[in-house]
Amino acid sequence: MGPLPFHPSLGSCPEAHPGRRPRRCLLKGCERWFIPTHPQSRYCCHTCAVAARRWRRAKASRRYRASAYGQQQRRQQHRRYRQRRQLKAAAGAVQGTAPTREGKRPATSGEHFCERMCDRPGCYVTFLVLPGPSCRRFCSLACRLALRRVLQREERYRQRRRRWRRQHQDHRRPRRDTS
Repeated sequence: MGPLPFHPSLGSCPEAHPGRRPRRCLLKGCERWFIPTHPQSRYCCHTCAVAARRWRRAKASRRYRASAYGQQQRRQQHRRYRQRRQLKAAAGAVQGTAPTREGKRPATSGEHFCERMCDRPGCYVTFLVLPGPSCRRFCSLACRLALRRVLQREERYRQRRRRWRRQHQDHRRPRRDTS
């Protein structure tokens, strides 16, 4: 059985939006029902789309920092920072003020695990996986099912579009004269 064509929380009748079924916002924490303006709409409003874009940037920067090149760049950046701190401390010693102290780095576990972020937009939950190839991409079953629901819907839409194009391209092409 397919999804219901109408959801009571929307407060409108299904005849008001023919051909468009309500769906849930993909962003974790929002998950409101909305009537899409486009067949591939994933988010209920501009605010949710902006939050999802922010999440994608955060995930990409984590992936970059985990790469060898990103770690090398971070080491160089931190080296420059330490040099600036030394210069500031030397200037503060001349003036007689005490340098400010930084926070303490949290202790790491003895085991070798990689921290990974959930693949659902808006979900900042991290979980530990063994280094190397791992198929775990989501923090929970709810996140996995939410993204699966959206990807399956989009795949059905693409298949319908391909089928429609094939049917209509055959009618547009003139038949070649073989006589």
